[in-house]
Amino acid sequence: MSCAVCGGKSFTHNKVLWDGLVAEWDISDSEREYIDRQQGSICNGCGCNIRSIALAKAIMNHWSYHGRFQDFTRKFDNLAVLEINEASGLTKQLASMSNRRLAEYPEIDMQRMPYPDASFDLVVHSDTLEHIQNPVRALSECKRVLRPGGVLAYTIPVIVGRMTRSREGLAKSYHGFPGNGSDDYVVHTEYGADMWQQVIAAGFKSVKIETFDYPAGIAISASTTGPIAAGLVSRLVRAIRN
Repeated sequence: MSCAVCGGKSFTHNKVLWDGLVAEWDISDSEREYIDRQQGSICNGCGCNIRSIALAKAIMNHWSYHGRFQDFTRKFDNLAVLEINEASGLTKQLASMSNRRLAEYPEIDMQRMPYPDASFDLVVHSDTLEHIQNPVRALSECKRVLRPGGVLAYTIPVIVGRMTRSREGLAKSYHGFPGNGSDDYVVHTEYGADMWQQVIAAGFKSVKIETFDYPAGIAISASTTGPIAAGLVSRLVRAIRN
């Protein structure tokens, strides 16, 4: 297993789920094992976990870049980047880019962002959408602020063997850490194999799924243009920069 961020091959594996959350979500032993890998398997070279590595791959693939993410951020330094909340281990890499903006809750509400239309080449967030009351509206906002040829790339906790469900009407469930009672960590949506539907409902025309150590690492990406047009725009951008 090789890290797409730094190229490292050494990982430390930690268990992160606690029994209370496992019971609330009715998580099986096999599901618990890959979710622990998703969140708790850390590259010893750069500190990125499995979901961050899948996210890095999704971003690079949009621009047909083959290499390490830490090199991608230097080569594509002029991209206008919107990072919504800190994207786990990728934050350090994204923060090195000249035109990266960090939007953090509660100052910035993902459902009503204060940015003009077509402001960013890349919008990225990691394990944030499940905490949003209206995720389709939030994804629509991400689409609105993207430039032509830009891409939205994000992760959510996905249990691949079931369908997405809303937690409306259920007891509150929290991410973060055991015993945390802050409403910032309340989970509104439990995502399953049909997680792509919300992207289409938000107005995107196509969705891509990127994996790393499947099913532990899953990232979702969607462009403001179709796959062929996005590729042409990406090649044009590279040609101009070169």
